Amino acid sequence: METVLTEDALLGGRVRILQSRRGYRVAVDAVLLAAAVHPAPGERVLDLGAGVGAVGLCLAIRVPACTVVGIELQPALADLARRNATRNGLSERLQTIVHDLARPLPDLGLFDQVVTNPPYLTAAVADPPPDPSKALATVESSADLGRWLEVAVGALKPSGTLTLIHRSDRMEEIAIHLVRLGCGALTVKRLPPAPRVLVRARRAAMPSVGESPPLTLHPPQGGYTDAAEAILRHAAALDF
Repeated sequence: METVLTEDALLGGRVRILQSRRGYRVAVDAVLLAAAVHPAPGERVLDLGAGVGAVGLCLAIRVPACTVVGIELQPALADLARRNATRNGLSERLQTIVHDLARPLPDLGLFDQVVTNPPYLTAAVADPPPDPSKALATVESSADLGRWLEVAVGALKPSGTLTLIHRSDRMEEIAIHLVRLGCGALTVKRLPPAPRVLVRARRAAMPSVGESPPLTLHPPQGGYTDAAEAILRHAAALDF
């Protein structure tokens, strides 16, 4: 992985992160995902595919009473996640573990909330980026989407909530997997004009899909809408 690092700001400077100058870099998807999660005081959150810790950091800054355990495949990214937790004064509430989701999770107990931003592309159709770290972060490898969601649902308490962000053109595939896993009570929030979708899932005897009002990210003239700015710059929660 690229060893030259940059320090970058999220949430209007409330969060500072170190990340590689090249290769995979944190995008707005991580901030939107964190904003969509609403843990109660004292709840435990599992972040699958933690990267450099952006989701956990944004969540922990907004919700001071929660704790976050991150799972990350790449040791170099996990190391940056730990360093970022320390730099932001959150090392007591954020933990990052190196682990391949193709294998069973270590014994971490069950979680009130699971959040995840899985790789968006299948290996069959992807043209992997030349940077190996970016390729692992963006293209499915040892764990495909079905396995990723199986781990996520398996880590939830019976009353827990799974929240993920993914490509909107894979929504049907996501729904099929979650229904199969018994977590088919779905709420969907679209993010036009970006081809992305936020999905909230809970266990239910009967599958159902509801649509939350979309969050428009960009107005016709460019930039971000006021609603998106409130989330990305001012740490507002995302209404779901």
